[in-house]
Amino acid sequence: MQKILGCEGSFEESEIILFGAGFDSTTCYRPGARFGPSALRNESYGIESYSPYQDKDVLDYLICDSGDLELPFGDPKPALALITKRIEKIAENKKFPFMIGGEHLITLGAIKALIKFYPDLSIIHFDAHADLRDEYLGRKLSHACVMHRCHELVGDGKIFQFGIRSGEKEEFLWGQDHVSTRRFNFHGLREVVAELGDRPVYFTLDLDILDPSIFPGTGTPEAGGVSFNELRKAISLVSKCNLVGADMNELSPHYDPSGVSTIVANKILREMLLYFLE
Repeated sequence: MQKILGCEGSFEESEIILFGAGFDSTTCYRPGARFGPSALRNESYGIESYSPYQDKDVLDYLICDSGDLELPFGDPKPALALITKRIEKIAENKKFPFMIGGEHLITLGAIKALIKFYPDLSIIHFDAHADLRDEYLGRKLSHACVMHRCHELVGDGKIFQFGIRSGEKEEFLWGQDHVSTRRFNFHGLREVVAELGDRPVYFTLDLDILDPSIFPGTGTPEAGGVSFNELRKAISLVSKCNLVGADMNELSPHYDPSGVSTIVANKILREMLLYFLE
């Protein structure tokens, strides 16, 4: 198995445990995120392990790429259960779970696991979409509903959204009473990080927060997104939180025949790993 960015540490010796969750059965527009983890792994050989932004090298750390989960398609419940089980094992061993998707619904499996270890868990959510629908086409388990489902686990005032520029009016109206949503950019992120202090935080990054001119390889592209450097700097701020897990999702590689989206995602992954290992 090709290891992402040379992450060849063992489970026992590594602080961060990577794994892929290639699932996209509830994608509401263009499917294909199931191929994201394998594309990242296969193309990561073209990315330098050294980050000139941070003057740090992935190869100087022990990080475990534990491979991709084999997830059933169709009904999302069995897939979410497998994700929850994997993250529970990682958390029980006091290690940092880092999941690579796949569609955004996979985040629900992570929150179901970590809420057992961290009852006061908060979520920082970077995305183009609010993902706050109560249901989508009659289904409550959908990537369009993932933050609504996560809210049912963590409660009011625990979800902090940034970059949001798409959603139904009803989502935004519901969200006003239950979550903190910052539209279009990262304004207020520094203050949120300071407010959260030492409380446990899960970070979920939907790559479609990036402008599609930079990142067309995603299932639901939305004009008006952020730049690579804006995202990188925002991730550096999030890394100051007491992070207990993270995911990166919604790369659909075949919508970008140039391969640039996969390369961009790999560079973001490298920066995330190195920021989290400060």
